Amino acid sequence: MSERSGLELALSLALTKDEYERIVATLGREPNKTELAMYAAMWSEHCSYKSSKVYLKTLPTEGEHIVMGPGENAGVVDVGDGLVAVFKLESHNHPSAVEPVQGAATGVGGIVRDVLATGARPIALLDPLRFGEPDTWRNRRLLGGVVSGISQYGNSIGIPTIGGEVKFDPTYAGNPLVNVMCIGITTRERIQHATASGEGNVGLLLGAKTGRDGIGGVSVLASRPFDAEAEAKRPSVQVGDPFEEKILIEACLELIDRGLLVGLGDLGGAGLSCAVSETASRGNVGMEVDLDAVPLREADMEPFEILTSESQERMFAIVDPEHVDEAVEVCRRWGVPAVPVARVSRGSMLTIRHRGALVASVPARSLADEGPVYERPASRPDWIDVLRKGDPLALPAPDDLGEVLRKVLSSPNIASKEWVWSQYDYLVQHNTFAGPGGDAAVIRLEGTSRGIAVSTDGNGRYGQLDPRLGAMHAVAEAARNVACTGARPLAVTNCLNFGNPERADVMWQFAEAVAGMGEACRAFDAPVTGGNVSFYNETDGESIHPTPIVGMLGILEDASKRVDIAFKSEGDVVVMLGETFPELGGSEYAWTVHRHLGGTPPEVDLEREKALQELLAALADDMLIASAHDCSEGGLAVALAECAIEGGIGAMIEPVVERDEAHVWLFSESGARALVTCAQKDLAKLRKRAGDLPITVLGTVGGDALAIEGVLSVPVDDLIQASEHIAAPRP
Repeated sequence: MSERSGLELALSLALTKDEYERIVATLGREPNKTELAMYAAMWSEHCSYKSSKVYLKTLPTEGEHIVMGPGENAGVVDVGDGLVAVFKLESHNHPSAVEPVQGAATGVGGIVRDVLATGARPIALLDPLRFGEPDTWRNRRLLGGVVSGISQYGNSIGIPTIGGEVKFDPTYAGNPLVNVMCIGITTRERIQHATASGEGNVGLLLGAKTGRDGIGGVSVLASRPFDAEAEAKRPSVQVGDPFEEKILIEACLELIDRGLLVGLGDLGGAGLSCAVSETASRGNVGMEVDLDAVPLREADMEPFEILTSESQERMFAIVDPEHVDEAVEVCRRWGVPAVPVARVSRGSMLTIRHRGALVASVPARSLADEGPVYERPASRPDWIDVLRKGDPLALPAPDDLGEVLRKVLSSPNIASKEWVWSQYDYLVQHNTFAGPGGDAAVIRLEGTSRGIAVSTDGNGRYGQLDPRLGAMHAVAEAARNVACTGARPLAVTNCLNFGNPERADVMWQFAEAVAGMGEACRAFDAPVTGGNVSFYNETDGESIHPTPIVGMLGILEDASKRVDIAFKSEGDVVVMLGETFPELGGSEYAWTVHRHLGGTPPEVDLEREKALQELLAALADDMLIASAHDCSEGGLAVALAECAIEGGIGAMIEPVVERDEAHVWLFSESGARALVTCAQKDLAKLRKRAGDLPITVLGTVGGDALAIEGVLSVPVDDLIQASEHIAAPRP
C-alpha cells in the first residue's frame, strides 16, 4: 500500500494524519489494510478514551469495599458474606438512534457480557434513557423501539430489569441516550480477568458465528458526530439474539465452576481485535491468531471484517491445552460453539494469519494501551453567562397552584412510566424486593439477609447550566435515592454523555463534570469503579446537554427493613428532612410551566447530603420511619403527590411560607432533602436522631386529597389521573 493510499484509507476510517504517522512509526513501515482497520477500531474514542483519560484518572477509585476498580470489564465491590457485586454502566446511544430496537437490545447484551466476563451471574438491569419530547412521530418511534428492544432482550435472557429512568428534552431529539447498567453476583474466588497468560495456552472463541453486522460500530457510529446521513450507518448496528446469549451465559458460568479458565473476556466494541489485543496486552504476552478457524456467517469475509465485526453473543476464553477438550464439551452440551482460534505466544506481538498468509503483525500494547492521549483545548463558553442571567425566580407566580401541580405531574418527565416498566420482567429470578417506580430498586442477596439497592440518576438541564454542579447533583441524588430505601451507598459507576470533544466548550463541560463528580464521590466515600464515556452526541453541530449518568450501589444489612415511598397510615406525621431554599434554576416547574431554562442549579451541600444519607439509613435500621422519598425533580409538591399516589391516601399539610412564595417552596429542587413519615409516638426519637440536620413537621397523612392549607387541595384520584396522562407512544 502506498503512503498516499494508506493515509487516505486511514482518514476514511476516522484516524487523523498524526495518528497514521504514529502507526507508521510504531510498526517501522506502512500498515496494511487489515492493520489499519484494527488501529482505527482500537484507537477510536469509544475504545481508547483518548480525549477523556487525562480527566478520568482524577476520579477516586479506591476504598474500603472496592475489590476491583477501573481497567477490567466491570467494577467489583465487597457486599459481605464472601460475596461481591459486579456492576457497570455503558451506553449504546448512536446505534439506538439509527436502529432503536436492535441498538437497545444489543446494548443490554453487551453490558451483560461485561459482567459475565468478570465471573458473575448477571442478576439485574437498569436502563436510564433520554429522548426528545414525545410529541413527534420520530421521537415516539425511537422511544417505543428502544423500550421494545430492552424488554425483548432482557426478558428473553431471564434477567430482571428493575429500574432506570425515562426523561425527555428537546436536546435529545436528534441523539437519544440509551444507557444500560448491569449488576452481577459472585464470590471473590470466582472473579475472572480478561488476561492472557501461559505460553501455549489456547484462545477459544465461544458463541455465535461472526458476520458483517456491527463492522465500524466503534468508529463509524460511536466516535463521530451524527448528521443527515445517519440512516446510511444502519449496517454498523449490531444484531442480537437473546437466546444465544442465554446459553452463552450458562456455558461460561459452568466453565468457571469447573475451574477450566485462565482468562475470560467478551467481544463487544472492535470485536476480535479488542479481545485478542487487550487480553495479550494485560498479560504482557503475544498471541497467534488463525482467522481460518473463526466460524463465519459469510464465507467471503475479508480479514479486516473478521477482526472488527461486532457480531453479538461471543466471548473469548483463555484455556490450558489440557482443558480444551473438556471446555469444548461443556459448551457443546449447552449448544454453544467453541473453537480454538488463537494461541498465547512468547513476546508481545499479535500475529494474525488468513488462508496461510500473514495479514497483520502488530504489538498488542500499541493497540490496547499505547494509543494517543489528547489534552484537547477546553474553554468556558460565553453563552453560559447569558443563560444563567435568566433566573426563573423572576418569573410571575401562578394563580392556581393546584392546576400547576396537575400540569407538572402530567409532564413527560414526571408522569408515571408504568407503561414502560410494565413491559419489563422485573420479578424473574425471584430476588426483587423493590422494582421500578420507587427511589431505588432493591435485590435480595440470595442466602443472606442482605440486599443491594441501586439507582441511576442524571439531570441534563442542570449540566447545561453548570456542568460541575450537574454532576455533583447526579451523584448526590443517586446516593439519596439509595439511602431512602435504608441502604448505605458504597460505590459508583458512570456513563458520561457529552458532545463533540473536538469543541473547546464541550471539553470544558466534560472537565467540569468530572471534577464535580470526583468531589461528590470523595465526600460520600463512594469511589468510582468504572463506567463509560460517550462523546459525539450531537446532531448537525448541536450538542446534547452535558448528561453524566451515575449508577449508585448501596447495601442493606437487613433487606426486610427496606423503606418505600408510599404514605402508609392515617395520622402518621409528614416530616421534611433538610431545608428548602429559593432555587428554581433548571427545575421541572420552570420548564413545564414557563418553558424556561436559565439561572443556576441548586447549590450542593455535600456535608449535609452525607449526613442525610447516614440519617436515612439509621432511621430505617431502627424502624422509625414508615416511608421515605427524596425531593428532586418537581420539588416538594411532586414528592408529596407521589407518596400519596403510591399509598392511595392523602395528606394535610401546613405551609411554612406566605401564599405569594408558595410556588417557590413547593417546586424548588433544593438538594439534601427527603420527605419521610413516622408514627406520632416516634417523632421525638426522629428529632433526636436528626441532630443538627434541619427538620420540619409539615402535617399528617390522611384523607382522600393532598391538601395544603390555603394553597391547594387536589384529590388523590386526580393526582393519579394527572400522573398517568402520558400514554404509551404509537408511531
